Amino acid sequence: MSTPQPSGNSGERLVRGPSVELSLAPHARPENDEPDVARDGQIGPTGRPVRYVPEPALIGAHGPATVLAVCNQKGGVGKTTSTINLGAALTEYGRRVLLVDFDPQGALSVGLGIQPHQLDRTIYNVLMERAVGIEDVVMQTCVPDMDLLPSNIDLSAAEVQLVSEVGREHTLVRTLRPVMDHYDYVLVDCQPSLGLLTVNALAAADGVLIPLECEFFSLRGVALLIDTIEKVKERLNPKLEITGILATMYDPRTLHSREVMARVVEAFGETVFDTVINRTVRFPETTVAGEPITTWAPRSSGAKAYRALAREVIAR
Repeated sequence: MSTPQPSGNSGERLVRGPSVELSLAPHARPENDEPDVARDGQIGPTGRPVRYVPEPALIGAHGPATVLAVCNQKGGVGKTTSTINLGAALTEYGRRVLLVDFDPQGALSVGLGIQPHQLDRTIYNVLMERAVGIEDVVMQTCVPDMDLLPSNIDLSAAEVQLVSEVGREHTLVRTLRPVMDHYDYVLVDCQPSLGLLTVNALAAADGVLIPLECEFFSLRGVALLIDTIEKVKERLNPKLEITGILATMYDPRTLHSREVMARVVEAFGETVFDTVINRTVRFPETTVAGEPITTWAPRSSGAKAYRALAREVIAR
C-alpha cells in the first residue's frame, strides 16, 4: 500500500476544510421553501374548513386605535414573535400600528434590532415621569407605518412603584391616550405573568389575543388567564373581549400537537383563529436579523400565515 507523501511546500496543509463563518446573521432571504398554508375551503389544522376572509378595504383616515393585548402568563409561547409579525402584516393592509413592549426583558425591542440597555428613555419613563410624553419615546422601526414604544429592565421597577399610585391599573390607558388617534392598532406585548403590568395592559385593551403553544402545559394555563380576563372585564374594563386564540408552534407531524389542537377547538370553538402558526426555523432567524418575517422571508409559509391572521383580526 502506498503512503501519501507530504507536499513539497511544507507550509501547505494536506487537507483543506471549508472556511467557518461564525456570524449568526442569515446571509440571504429564503424564498418559498416551505409548505403553503391551507387554502380557503380546505380542512385546516383546527379540523374546520378554512373560511374565506377577503383582503380588507383600504381606509381613508387613521385612528382611533384598537388596542390588543397579546397575553399569556406562560413564557415561550410566541407572544413577541406574534406581536412583531402581526403588526408588520397589518401595515401591509394599510393600517398604522404601534407596538408596545410591556415586558422588562425587552424582547420585542430586541426582535426589531434595538438594544434595550442602550436606551436613555423607555416606556418606564413615560409611565413614571410626568415630564416625559409618549411622543418623546416612540421610535420608528424598519417597517413603514409601524412604530415601537420600547422597554428595558427599568420597567420591572414600575410594577413596584405603581402599587402606591392612585388608579394604578389605568396607568397605561393614560399613557396611550395622546396617540390613539394616530394609529389603527396598538399591540401590547405583555410579560409572562399575571401581575400589575399585565393587568394594566388588559385594562387598556379592547381585545386580548392569546398565543397558545400546542403543548399540554400551555393548555392548562389558559383557564387561569381567562379567569383573570373576566375579573378585569368585571371590575376595570367592561369593553374587554377575547379577540381570539392563536395556536402557535404547531407541528402536524406529532400526535401530541394534533391532540392539543383538538382539545383547544373543542373547548373554545369559534374563538380559535383558523390561522395556525407552524413550527419553523425562520422565526429564530428573523430575531437575529431584527426584522419581521414578512420582510425577511416574504414568501415563506410563516409570512403567509401572519398575513392571514391580520385579515382575521381586521375582520373581527
